[in-house]
Amino acid sequence: MESDKYLHLIQQELQQLPDYVNEYYLGTNHAVTTTYQYLTEIRRFFDWLRQADLSSAPSNQQISLDTLEHLSRNDVMLYIDQLQHAKNAHGKTNSPTSINRSINALRSLYKYLTITADNNHGEPYFDRNVMLKIDALNNTKTLNFRAHALESQMYRGQMKFDFLDFIRNEYPQMCDKRARPAFELNKERDLAIITLILGTGVRVSEAANLDLDDINWQRQMIDVIRKGGQQDSVPIAPWAMEYLADYKAIRADRYQAVKKDRAFFLTLYHGETRRMTTNAIEKMVKKYSTAFGHPLTPHKLRHTLASELYQVTKDQVLVSQQLGQKGTSATDLYTHVDQQQQRDALKEISQTNNLEA
Repeated sequence: MESDKYLHLIQQELQQLPDYVNEYYLGTNHAVTTTYQYLTEIRRFFDWLRQADLSSAPSNQQISLDTLEHLSRNDVMLYIDQLQHAKNAHGKTNSPTSINRSINALRSLYKYLTITADNNHGEPYFDRNVMLKIDALNNTKTLNFRAHALESQMYRGQMKFDFLDFIRNEYPQMCDKRARPAFELNKERDLAIITLILGTGVRVSEAANLDLDDINWQRQMIDVIRKGGQQDSVPIAPWAMEYLADYKAIRADRYQAVKKDRAFFLTLYHGETRRMTTNAIEKMVKKYSTAFGHPLTPHKLRHTLASELYQVTKDQVLVSQQLGQKGTSATDLYTHVDQQQQRDALKEISQTNNLEA
């Protein structure tokens, strides 16, 4: 399971951090991917504390609670400034989104230490929460700007069907001859994964973790475990069912699946049947979409479903339910993706003004 991989990575991070961070891990209830991201951000912050001589601890494991309690707002702002000017693994400066993830991780840790934690005296470790004085970075791009950029990175309408036809009919002629046997082996599976995300809006991790028993073929629904561990049942777009059925028909023979192989999406690795991983799905989508001439990620396939669903229903609650989101704030963006309504309103204003003139 993909979650097993993250649990292993989480344990690796915890081994490098103090006991109170281990307690924080046990005392919070984030999704495993969020927990892993937060722990890496906390570890990076602890690295900086020692590099900036704000802690004399010889290792991150030995950074004291006293150090965290007495950090000033200026200390934390220096760290944020360092993040703003540092280069990431791709040689670019960190985006506001990346920096806000660091801020959120530290907010979560400080909330635990100052409110949630229950030490031997029935009290939190300390009262002073410096992170209450730290604001998240503003995203200077408007919803309209972000929506316009997002629209160019989605496969809406006929384009998604053109993409699927491209994979089935044109990609085999373009790919390297040495890669063609692998393509023929995995074609039905890859099409099924892409259509599942396009037809349900599930996250790539939710697609990877899908089991054979999670699909209700008669009702056209799938059961998934959402972020935070909540169970959910998600309708599948009817047009996607054909692709899923095509893959199911060849799944057992093609991937040598036996009864114990419960994962729906399988791969063969050195002759061994395994679950398809999130990372492998991301690479697969990038490979096909790049060849198609419009590179995107599985997350943009999820955006595609969300924007099309909103365009049809104009119902943010329905869209958030389909995506497995707790509120509608994350769906605000989709109300701006199709700007035709704005254009029509501007035309109407123009025509009204001309009539009055």
